[in-house]
Amino acid sequence: MIHSVLQSMFHLPLPILEKILRPMIVYLALIGFLRMFGKRELAQLNPFDLVVLLSLSNTVQNAMIGDDNSVSGGIIGAFSLLAVNWVLTRVLFHVPKLNETLQGSSTTLITDGAVDYAALRSETLTEDELLSVLHKQGVDTVEEVRRCVLEPNGTFFVEVLKPSDEEEEVSEMLLAIRKLTDDVSMLREELRRRDTDRGKRELPGT
Repeated sequence: MIHSVLQSMFHLPLPILEKILRPMIVYLALIGFLRMFGKRELAQLNPFDLVVLLSLSNTVQNAMIGDDNSVSGGIIGAFSLLAVNWVLTRVLFHVPKLNETLQGSSTTLITDGAVDYAALRSETLTEDELLSVLHKQGVDTVEEVRRCVLEPNGTFFVEVLKPSDEEEEVSEMLLAIRKLTDDVSMLREELRRRDTDRGKRELPGT
């Protein structure tokens, strides 16, 4: 009984070399496809991008494991993926030009409050999607952004314009005036309350 269970769990219906090559080939193909179709797939800017990424694993599952549900096949497949990733990471580290070729370069979408529409078109991004990215960063309008860059890994770097010294001084003065106005209002309310209390005490029979 135990022998039968172990054989069912660990018996490989496919050659070991095939089990190693299948995940590696699919891994390299996915990297190439993601590079080909642009950085927005990694950014997951809308539900369609998310659906694509979630569906990829099921789409390539059979290509990676073949007709094999054994534990040994899963372990060999996982080892193959980790191994090819380990090798590729170190190759890219030592060869920066190859790294840039595979991952691509960053794309500047906004410079000093001005949108680069050519860059948006090249990344197939809409203005609404760009504004959605800015809102997630706590930015309301494009004019507030000094620089917005779409990185090769699909993340967005947003640098906000800082106010000038004069604008900061005006802002501080407005805050001080607002605080002074609130204090004066509170003082007036306190004086009015005291006058009312004094008037009540001076009335006959009180």
